[in-house]
Amino acid sequence: MKRYIIERDIPDIGSADRDALRDAAKKSNSVLSELAPNIQWIESYVAGDKTFCVYMAKDEAVIQEHARLSGFPATKVTEIRKLIDPTTERD
Repeated sequence: MKRYIIERDIPDIGSADRDALRDAAKKSNSVLSELAPNIQWIESYVAGDKTFCVYMAKDEAVIQEHARLSGFPATKVTEIRKLIDPTTERD
């Protein structure tokens, strides 16, 4: 599977309370179980009016299907080609 970053435009998501985020995760997980094993949610970062989600997926089409079924927009989907971190300089 490939790794992707999904940018989702969701107004005021950064102000959502814990219960709202829990409900969103529950909805997302429900749809993910329908689409398994072709997609996996790794983590999400919540900002003001956006979330940035890291997913593993067979292809972008399954990400778009998750967005359609869950109601969470996939405003921009970018395939991650390589990963670097502070330890990269040691390679």
